[in-house]
Amino acid sequence: MIEVRLFATLRAGREKIYRFDAPEFETASDILKKLDIPEKEVAILLVNGFHSKPDAAVKDGDILSLFPPVAGG
Repeated sequence: MIEVRLFATLRAGREKIYRFDAPEFETASDILKKLDIPEKEVAILLVNGFHSKPDAAVKDGDILSLFPPVAGG
């Protein structure tokens, strides 16, 4: 199972946490497509707490955290 955690505006109209069967997905990008989240809307993508890119491989037991661009000072 892959756990996907969405933050801030990425939660709009979506759940906070999703759990997907790992065999369905090879990369983080596959999960973004499943959730209908364009890659350009994701500023920070973490796999198990480490910065990653959408083409990062995902496997059973991974936690994918997705953050949109944020502003502030």
